[in-house]
Amino acid sequence: MIAYIKRYPLSLIVIAIIWYLSFFTPPETELNEIPYIDKMVHVCMYGGLSVTLWIEYLFRHCSLMLKRLITGTVVCPILMSGCIEVLQATCTETRSGDWMDFAANCTGVILASVLGYYICRPVIWKYKK
Repeated sequence: MIAYIKRYPLSLIVIAIIWYLSFFTPPETELNEIPYIDKMVHVCMYGGLSVTLWIEYLFRHCSLMLKRLITGTVVCPILMSGCIEVLQATCTETRSGDWMDFAANCTGVILASVLGYYICRPVIWKYKK
């Protein structure tokens, strides 16, 4: 476990922030009137998490272990997202689980993975050499 903390400190911080934001009651603001702002926030949160995972992975490894990479940057964030939505629906009174939130989270993860593979990977590996 200590190895993960040393290798992926920013990712763990982003994960903690997502868990916190998923269970606190947000204040009412004028931004709530923007259509689908909630979904855009979900795409950004999970896209940010996945990009952070990609960047930390690429800086610490010389080659792609595709199975491990897909598990860590795609499957785990999507599973975490599903767990949070279920917990929001069943364990809170101020939040509700929403399938569209889950879909937005998955969209963020997929977009970030495309960004990570096609943009971050070549840039970081060029920088490392």
